[in-house]
Amino acid sequence: MDDKDQGVSEDYAAAVKLYREPAERGNAKGQYNLGMMYNKGQGVPQDYAEAAKWYRKAAEQGFAEAQYNLGMMYHEGLGVPQEYAEAAKWYLKAAEQGIASAQFNLGLMYDKRQGIQQNFDEAVKWYRKAAEQGNAEAQYNLGMMYFAGLGVDKDYVLAHRWFHLATSRYPASEKAKRERAEVSRDIAASKMTPAQIDEAQRLAREWKEKRER
Repeated sequence: MDDKDQGVSEDYAAAVKLYREPAERGNAKGQYNLGMMYNKGQGVPQDYAEAAKWYRKAAEQGFAEAQYNLGMMYHEGLGVPQEYAEAAKWYLKAAEQGIASAQFNLGLMYDKRQGIQQNFDEAVKWYRKAAEQGNAEAQYNLGMMYFAGLGVDKDYVLAHRWFHLATSRYPASEKAKRERAEVSRDIAASKMTPAQIDEAQRLAREWKEKRER
């Protein structure tokens, strides 16, 4: 380990000490932060069970990010048994507090029937909430719902709009996903008139302008 790595390691260890005291006193943010350190193995040995333990303490106090992370632990079976129904329960709590990733994951569970009864209306509802916050995966999936007419009336204009927005929201590191959205947008465009494509592009521009205000 070089000096730079040693410094980072010492910083993480100091952060763990800083978070542990309020966490043990019942402070939800401290509990969440301590859970993050165990989850990532920063300043402490990586321990998913300990991470889940501290996330749960914060989640039960209504800390939205901890609710989402605990949902992820159940979804992936990290430190707890893999239980989709339990994941959906915690995603819902976080989603209701506006966490976009939780909204997307909950929509996905309704869409793919993971731990809860398949319900395309509910999938669209939660995809839309996350999509409106700029979540690229939700925008893409919402486009797919409009393209296929699942939970909404089939609408190529709105499918194109959401596919188009998703292409601009994926980071450079997710090139394959961006290309997938571009292909889906072009397939939708092949079924549309020039006027419909203009309308879809206008709707996409309006969404971007609204976010930039």
